[in-house]
Amino acid sequence: MKNFEGVADEALALLYINGDNRAFDELLSRTQEKLFTYIMFVVRDHDVADDIFQETFVKVITKLQQGQYTDSGKFLFWITRIAHNCIMDWYRLQQSSHIIEVTENNDLQNLKSLSVMDTNKEAEMINEQVLIDIKRMVDTLPTTQREVVYMRYYQQLSFKEIAELTGVSINTSLGRMRYALINLRKMAKEHQIELALCE
Repeated sequence: MKNFEGVADEALALLYINGDNRAFDELLSRTQEKLFTYIMFVVRDHDVADDIFQETFVKVITKLQQGQYTDSGKFLFWITRIAHNCIMDWYRLQQSSHIIEVTENNDLQNLKSLSVMDTNKEAEMINEQVLIDIKRMVDTLPTTQREVVYMRYYQQLSFKEIAELTGVSINTSLGRMRYALINLRKMAKEHQIELALCE
């Protein structure tokens, strides 16, 4: 049996390329512990590390046989880079297997769950309360301000239409609305009432 003591890894790789299978066995025994430790450190799963280790050495053998290795003095670095690529391939595969595909007949029926319906019901109740609070505050406004708020928000009239209906200028209608909003905000702040509606 041939003794490879003192023979560099790079020389062993070249011997294997030239047909000496025992040179590869020696390479494997020299590098497997360091390589496996590296893979295990990255993936943190013994079974996965075993698979990646085996895949790495299959690629190493293939690349050596195809003449894709040149003696650069860094055989361990070369196989570690192959292992790194195998690890990255494994991670990509894991990520793609966790992607949820939209089904052909997906019409968002899953959104009709009880929790979503409860949230909608809650928002509806909050909005009802907000509207009740706003109506109470609007009722306390001076008549001219209350009138312009009603016409603008409940009847959805333009300021030009409001001005024509009330017999005042557009600027006066805008001014009344401005003061109405100032008063509503002041009342809401004093009574700690939320004016925003939930969507």
